[in-house]
Amino acid sequence: MISFFKNHPFAVEAHFDSSVVLTFAVPKKQLIDIIPDVLDLDTFQDTYAFIAIAMVQTKDLRPKGFPRFLGNDFFLIGYRVFVRYTNKAGKRLRGLYIIKSETDRKKMEFLGNIFTHYNYGTTDIQQSKVEGFRYIKSDQSNFELVINQQADDVPIPEHSPFTDWKDARKFAGPLPHTFTVNSSDKTILTILGIRQKWKPSPIKVERYHFEYLNQLNLQDIVLASAFEIKNVPYNWEKGKVEKWN
Repeated sequence: MISFFKNHPFAVEAHFDSSVVLTFAVPKKQLIDIIPDVLDLDTFQDTYAFIAIAMVQTKDLRPKGFPRFLGNDFFLIGYRVFVRYTNKAGKRLRGLYIIKSETDRKKMEFLGNIFTHYNYGTTDIQQSKVEGFRYIKSDQSNFELVINQQADDVPIPEHSPFTDWKDARKFAGPLPHTFTVNSSDKTILTILGIRQKWKPSPIKVERYHFEYLNQLNLQDIVLASAFEIKNVPYNWEKGKVEKWN
């Protein structure tokens, strides 16, 4: 019964006021041990794998079909690895494997840990804008992101493996699917996300620090891209569970 509730048993909808996504490139061998064996890394030029940090201001998050006044507003932070999975029908699915989730509300932590496997924790989130710079930080989680909002022509980050924003957008997230793997009974939970008006705009990162990335002890990790998406509706379909091959 507990696993039933945690397997995303109903569809969910929300509005994203803002979704800031930083994608970091890592030599693929650095991430192989982070994901379950049933998943494959989603790579670029068969060389780089990717971790994305998504910082999302959600509004009216609620079960699909419920009125908006029953929804809740949360700030969500997800650390995800870009992966692929071949389902039993032989279809190659592209998606995300979540390795850490945080929110600014205890209510979201409580509900999120009942209805998902994402292991939410609660942290402090501070947001501010000063003289053309936007700050998103957390003292408890020890991270800070500074965005230069005055930049007009935003270049690709200096050491990015991408040569242009077209390639970078392929790894901007969120991808269509999110996967949770249960190794004990060899099942995989797939959740399909449906988005509208998804137009990622490049942002200029002035500086960043994420303690969680440091804790992963990854070598040769670089900022590959940074995007923001604003004012979009989003929903997640009911989760689907299958035995893997």
